[in-house]
Amino acid sequence: FTVINSEPQTAPLAAAVRCVSSGSVDITVPLNFWAGKRRTSLEKRNRENVYEPATGRVLCHLEPCGAVEVDQAVESAKSAFSHWSKMSGMERARIMIETAHIIESRREEIAEIEVVNNGKSITEARLDVDSARLCIEYYAGLASTMAGQHVQLPGGSFAYTRREPLGVCVGIGAWNYPFQIAAWKSAPALACGNSMVFKPSPVTPATAVLLAELYAKAGAPEGLFNVVQGGQETGSLLCHHPDVAKVSFTGSVPTGKKIMEMASKGVKPVTLELGGKSPLLIFQDSEVENAVRGALMANFLSQGQVCSNGTRVFVQRDILPEFLEEVVKRTQAIEIGDPLLEHTRMGALVSRAHLEKVLSFVDQAKKEGATVLCGGEPFVPSDPKLRGGYYMTPCVLGDCTDEMTCVKEEIFGPVMSVLSFETEEEVLQRANDTTMGLAAGVFTSDVRRAHRVVAHLKAGSCFINNYNITPVEVPFGGFKMSGIGRENGQVTIEYYSQLKTVFVEMGDVDSLF
Repeated sequence: FTVINSEPQTAPLAAAVRCVSSGSVDITVPLNFWAGKRRTSLEKRNRENVYEPATGRVLCHLEPCGAVEVDQAVESAKSAFSHWSKMSGMERARIMIETAHIIESRREEIAEIEVVNNGKSITEARLDVDSARLCIEYYAGLASTMAGQHVQLPGGSFAYTRREPLGVCVGIGAWNYPFQIAAWKSAPALACGNSMVFKPSPVTPATAVLLAELYAKAGAPEGLFNVVQGGQETGSLLCHHPDVAKVSFTGSVPTGKKIMEMASKGVKPVTLELGGKSPLLIFQDSEVENAVRGALMANFLSQGQVCSNGTRVFVQRDILPEFLEEVVKRTQAIEIGDPLLEHTRMGALVSRAHLEKVLSFVDQAKKEGATVLCGGEPFVPSDPKLRGGYYMTPCVLGDCTDEMTCVKEEIFGPVMSVLSFETEEEVLQRANDTTMGLAAGVFTSDVRRAHRVVAHLKAGSCFINNYNITPVEVPFGGFKMSGIGRENGQVTIEYYSQLKTVFVEMGDVDSLF
């Protein structure tokens, strides 16, 4: 699966026998994968350190791919495409279902490596692996449903449409959901008959290659799903490659703009799932306990490193004191520490640099007049092996105003900004006053208000009386600068295929000449 060095474990059984522990893993195998097996970079380049967030120690060394390796991976994908695209949807579905079954059987192993590389809790990592499996199962079910339309024309002639694959697709992943994003991008692409070259974030390179091995084990043609490691240069090579038909990217708005610009050189379609500064509206008729739960889910999953997070929490003034008291109490009770322990609810942020960036946002908020109601400080676990890890206490900011940096800019960490409001009309105007529009949520007991408010929120994914729920059956994506296209749901088939129209003349040509 992956070659690791880990110490023997004596911990009691939990959901499964823990195979690894924080600080015990060294990944020593190649993390690139094409033409059916793991590959090392052919050209010698400066290797980059990859760190384990929980401990701060070096986990492995990244070998970035250059032009030669990218060419080989794309060529491998082209070769697989010629075979895969000719298979029936049912044939493709069988391989995808088998992949999902293998993921399910190796859930714990994948989740553990995800934790070691990303820093999130094992509880969350298991759910991410489940989401990846469900996504592959879902698109396996859609693979055989791709069909066209028949249109009757005068004189017995007719036309029909064919939904055809694009070719070699590129997926570029983010570091917050490494394995899940690899599945969310590859599953619809493969279901439509495409092949894929996937580039993970250089911060979290460890688990995408596992997915490549599992597709291969399930019987996928050599080169169907390939993994190339690297940063900006590798991504640029992929976007500009003449044999790449489409690029799907998850990440920041500035990088998304660059991806779009590079893809435009070849007039390649893009799917962009970018950042957000999403509003969560809590009305005074809400069930406060439920609203508090929703606000916690909207801000503290994956240490707050979630693009759709509802980080601008607007609370109607009459219930603000009650809400703040409860949300602060619950936030202070979140257990921080070793992400591989079952009782941990918040692990480590992804890197030292990112931790410092998030903490600087808290400092800036204080300077601008926000009140730190709890958290927002570096956290040092008692376990000596974790003392070099990237931990902080989850933070709730009160007395926030719309002009503050913490309210306007995406922090991407465990920082909740709470604002008060008086009226529905007022809060809608304030909620929509952002260049982004990935998600939004509303808590209320008034069903008419709920649907009325959602109709006016300018966001691609909206939640009523819940937050950050992402079933693979429904589309996910943003408005405005939060992106282009959708992931998940039936509609995503349209973003990984193209429509061919065929006219059939049943009579003689009626020529003007």
